[in-house]
Amino acid sequence: MTSDSPLPNVTLRSVTADDDAFLLALYGSTRAEELGQVEWAEGQQEAFLRWQFDMQRREYDARFPDARHQLILIDDEPAGRIWVGEDKEQIRLLDISLLPQFQKHGAGTKLLRELMDEAARAGKLLRHMVFVLNNDAHRFYERLGFVVIEDVGAYKHMEYRAVTSDE
Repeated sequence: MTSDSPLPNVTLRSVTADDDAFLLALYGSTRAEELGQVEWAEGQQEAFLRWQFDMQRREYDARFPDARHQLILIDDEPAGRIWVGEDKEQIRLLDISLLPQFQKHGAGTKLLRELMDEAARAGKLLRHMVFVLNNDAHRFYERLGFVVIEDVGAYKHMEYRAVTSDE
């Protein structure tokens, strides 16, 4: 995004059961490069994606049952999702995903900055896990002030700590 490009009109709404097909397609778009490295029998890739998608949903629901799971709309068109959990010490960005055609236009940055402001106001850490091979995401979060706090297996655990006036 260039500095003279206008920010897109980004709104959020709660996810409903009617969004399931879109969310599955979105999830698949985030795994396309990785899954393209495997030769799949007919129907196998779709079954695997559905299984992974369902497992992710179950894990997030179990860990953060009161999480905000919202659809990201750009100019009223479904463009992605953001899933945010919270406990007494942290705000956890469980997932933020945008379809490829909506990336690199400022929507993700806008939403992350809003979440960073929310964490600062609440006096909480903002944490997120990033797939170890997703170098674009690492650069994105580091540019916003996140730091790697732990490098475990397939994921880097990242954290944003707001600087307060008394530090």
